[in-house]
Amino acid sequence: MDQLLNNEGKELNVQTLIEDKRKNRMTGNIIEKIIPVFLFLCASVSILTTFGIVFTLLRESIGFFSDTSLVEFYTGSSWSPWSGEFGVLPLIGGTLLITVVAAVVAVPIGLMSAIFLSEYADDRVRRVIKPILEVLAGIPTVVYGYFALTFVTPILQSFIPGLGIFNALSAGIVVGVMIIPMIASLSEDAMNAVPNSLREGAYGLGSTKLEVVIKVVLPAAFSGIVASIVLAVSRAIGETMIVTIAAGATPNLTMDPTESVQSMTAFIVQAATGDTSFGSDIYYSLYAVGMTLFILTLVMNLIAQYISHRFREEY
Repeated sequence: MDQLLNNEGKELNVQTLIEDKRKNRMTGNIIEKIIPVFLFLCASVSILTTFGIVFTLLRESIGFFSDTSLVEFYTGSSWSPWSGEFGVLPLIGGTLLITVVAAVVAVPIGLMSAIFLSEYADDRVRRVIKPILEVLAGIPTVVYGYFALTFVTPILQSFIPGLGIFNALSAGIVVGVMIIPMIASLSEDAMNAVPNSLREGAYGLGSTKLEVVIKVVLPAAFSGIVASIVLAVSRAIGETMIVTIAAGATPNLTMDPTESVQSMTAFIVQAATGDTSFGSDIYYSLYAVGMTLFILTLVMNLIAQYISHRFREEY
């Protein structure tokens, strides 16, 4: 009798285990089907957001260009929307001027920092310097703006007589400082991806440390370095608060960095915080300028992707 009960208990335990495994398998299958859908929805958020932004810019820009000539907007050299003059060239020129100054500051410093961290610094030094560099990326841009206005500009005025309180040089320098971590970090990652076998082969041929860096590491990491620079420049083009605070609000078509200029983002801030009535030409010009800025940054990102794929080295 006891033996029969034991056999029945074992059969029940086996059936229970089989049922538990079946339930676990069914639950696992359901989860495996749900997770890809959930991940797809998460990935779709950014895509749908981008389409929403483009749709809004296009819709409002079409309303602006129905009253203003597209040719006049992109070829006019006078920007005074409150007087009915919508020539966006001064805003584009101011944006590019500040971007060029920022690139002149950020590219050599960021690239040299990346070379030092990747090829020369030991682990202890790298653990100290890299977090300090990355702190620069976390500082609010409004702080950078007032730093440029109250610290950098007075220093520049001591070297450049007659320099105004608002100027493109100060804003461009600080924007360059802001994007240094992006260039340094991404370029270092590209250099670290170069196999050590290439370095060892160059050392075996009698190359010095500098020759290895210049003739082996930099060419091998060229696509990643250029992509980091282009992405950083795109970030500089879209910078708002530093330019708004330090560069002024003078739509001036000039290549003199000591003069006050206005960028596209600075105009958007000025018009959005001013007395701009809904449905007016100035209101719609915000979207036209925003569309122009979007096109510029899109072109820069496409260039970065092209360079990254065109010159990518696979090891």
